[in-house]
This record gives sequence, C-alpha cells and structure tokens, in this order.
Amino acid sequence: MNTDIHRLLDEAFQGVEMTPDAQDLKEEVRANLMARAEELEAAGATASDAARQAVAELGDVRALLDETTDASPARRTDEYAALLQRHHVRPKPGFVVRTVAYSIAAAVGITLAILGASGVLPLPIGAQIGLFGMASTALALIVGDSLSQETTTNHPMPQNRAAGYFLATLLGAFGLGFVALVAFGSMPMWGIVFAALGVIASIILFSFLGATQTNRHKAWTRQLAAATPPNRFEREPETAARFGVYTAAIWLVTFAVIAVLVFTVGWWWAPVAFVGGFALMMLLLARMLFAPEKSHHKS
Repeated sequence: MNTDIHRLLDEAFQGVEMTPDAQDLKEEVRANLMARAEELEAAGATASDAARQAVAELGDVRALLDETTDASPARRTDEYAALLQRHHVRPKPGFVVRTVAYSIAAAVGITLAILGASGVLPLPIGAQIGLFGMASTALALIVGDSLSQETTTNHPMPQNRAAGYFLATLLGAFGLGFVALVAFGSMPMWGIVFAALGVIASIILFSFLGATQTNRHKAWTRQLAAATPPNRFEREPETAARFGVYTAAIWLVTFAVIAVLVFTVGWWWAPVAFVGGFALMMLLLARMLFAPEKSHHKS
C-alpha cells in the first residue's frame, strides 16, 4: 500500500471544512488516487513519484468540492467547461501519426478486398483474405492504441486489457470480412462458419472485458458524474447481467439461423437473419432500460 497517498491527500485537504460532503469526497478521491498510483508503479514509477503524480493530476480539491455541492445547472456547465480546459490532454504526436497510418491501411485493405471479391480486380481468394486481415488488424490497432492513451477524462488503459480489446476487434472485423467474401461469392458457403466463429468470439470477449472493466475516470470526472442520475444498468447490475446473457443468446441463435439459411435456401437470406437479430437486440435493450421498474416492498 502506498502510504504517501494518505499524507499528500491530507495536505491537499488542509484548510477545507470537513463537512459530510467533503469527507465523502476525500474518501472517494483516496480510492481513486490509490488505484492511479498502482497503475503508475506498475509502469515503473517509484512509490513516492507515483503518489505525487497521482495527487498532481487531482487538481484543486476545492473545485471538486464546489462541483459536488453546487446545484445550479448554469454554474455547473461553466465549471465543467473550465475543468475540461484545465485538465485538457493533447494527443501525442506519435499516436496521431499511427492512427492516420492505421486508418489508411484499413481503408486500402477493405477497398481492395471488396474490389477483388466483386470481380473488379483479379485477386485470388488468399489475397482477398489477406487484405481483410490487414484491414481488420489496422482497425484493431486503432482501438487498442486509443484505449492505451490518456485522455482528458480517462486514465490510460493497462496494456494487457487494451490488447484484449484489440483481439476482440480483430476477431469481429475479420469475421465480418468472411461474411463479405461469402456474400460476394468469392468463398464457398461454408465460409460463413469462420464468420460466425469470429463474430461470436468477439462478442464473448467484448462482454467479458466490459463486465470486468474497472473505472478509468479521473477523480474530477468521477465527481462530476456523481451528480448525474445513474441509468438502469448502473442501478441494477443484475439487469445488466441479464442483458449480456440475452444478447449472447440472441447472436448465437442468429448465426445458427444464418448458417441454416445459407446451406438451404441461399446466402441472400443471411442479411435478413442478421437484421432480425440486431432488431431483436435493440428491442431487448429498450425493454430492459425503459420498462417500468418494479417496486420492492418489505413485508
């Protein structure tokens, strides 16, 4: 445990009247600082340096306390804009260059692969798969690299977790590439099996990563968000868990139906099943988010 955090936090709160709101803020900030210091130490910083950097990122605790106690929407908006400007993080030049390069690679890969699959360019099936693979990898790199960058409101995601999102994106994009190859007739109908495996694996991995994701918001962002009413998934974690299970089941059934349609009546029915599965998922989302809540009475 980084004990420097407690000392530096007490110094930051010197002169602040410790009302119940201030005490609650201090304890929440303490937890955020401890988590941030652990990330910095994992990245190679010493315990004392990690503690000082985490507290420096916190900013003025009086501004945070004023934000939590002020009920004026106009003032809240003004202070939020000021805090955004104050904590603004500029993208690193290297990240911008990489993102542009990955985007160009994705656009070129998708364009050439579609031209080859449609017969405009005389490309063998291996080249088409390779081009979709290049595009999928570029898209996945954009996602993983973006998540590992610090933003104005979020701390950078740890590299291993960002790599998980990279893999999930790669599987999903590559699976959709196989769908395109089957749809254009470049690949036999059994290619839909590879598409289904990629997309289903992507959904499962995204669900796992989302369910195990910890809060990356910076302390000042967390305090601002505390005044925003939570949505139903935040109030009822069991409802969010049910939605994840139902979503996985819907897509498993959807891709099973797609496979049956492809091998029986033809691939042109596959988009109909896909659209039906997506529509069903949207209806489920609306139902679970906006349905009347049941009141719980204790007997």
